[in-house]
Amino acid sequence: MPQSALFTGIIPPVSTIFTADGQLDKPGTAALIDDLIKAGVDGLFFLGSGGEFSQLGAEERKTIARFAIDHVDRRVPVLIGTGGTNARETIELSQHAQQAGADGIVVINPYYWKVSEANLIRYFEQVADSVTLPVMLYNFPALTGQDLTPALVKTLADSRSNIIGIKDTIDSVAHLRSMIHTVKAAHPHFTVLCGYDDHLFNTLLLGGDGAISASVNFAPQVSVNLLKAWRDKDVAKAAEYHQTLLQIPQMYQLDTPFVNVIKEAIVLCGRPISTHVLPPASALDEPRKAQLKTLLQQLKLC
Repeated sequence: MPQSALFTGIIPPVSTIFTADGQLDKPGTAALIDDLIKAGVDGLFFLGSGGEFSQLGAEERKTIARFAIDHVDRRVPVLIGTGGTNARETIELSQHAQQAGADGIVVINPYYWKVSEANLIRYFEQVADSVTLPVMLYNFPALTGQDLTPALVKTLADSRSNIIGIKDTIDSVAHLRSMIHTVKAAHPHFTVLCGYDDHLFNTLLLGGDGAISASVNFAPQVSVNLLKAWRDKDVAKAAEYHQTLLQIPQMYQLDTPFVNVIKEAIVLCGRPISTHVLPPASALDEPRKAQLKTLLQQLKLC
């Protein structure tokens, strides 16, 4: 029997909710987790870019990972982001995620040093060898400055059996198509998830597996319903939801990074959480909050 792909469908990159002094807001994070599971997501990804991992220390990341895994309590699969600039710390965090009970890890490439392809392959192999968990690669060249090419990803999938998928956060349908055709041709079980809201429909059309995209934090119904329509072979209905997803990225232009936009949108859509973000990000000002509210209302998201 062919092996099935792991971690498919709609998996939000969960926002980490913080108190005003920058500590983990456990009640707020728990409430968001419960809302997302109730909305029908297929898994949860913690400590990604939207989870503000890059502004957290190793012990803070461990605390958040442990809390998230414990609170989810096996209701859906949990992925933990463990990558960063420090290979030894990535391995430490990956092993911690395994010990804490994660279902898989998501590993971004080191993004400060320029790393040769040979060293990049070695890095991912070392991380994969440090755990028995499934490993999802994380490609975000706009932030890391280095693309994980389909050929490189295939090399890694060939090399390590626990490298089982990728979050491909790149604004290129051609890249997603090449990733799907190059890697899945050799490894049909390899998971390809897009990282941008407006690429979910195209990813499914091309033979990919779903999305890890920011809007699921505040409007999970759009992506969840698109996927349901797709699985029901109602392409016309899926295309309707796609039209909404095409409009969502304009919200993210309100600030850089847009972690504050996501949290304000969660509040505007009915979940009262702390919108504190870690520096150098800052709170969204009132004029931009008003713009965000208008956009959400125009799209009938809240």
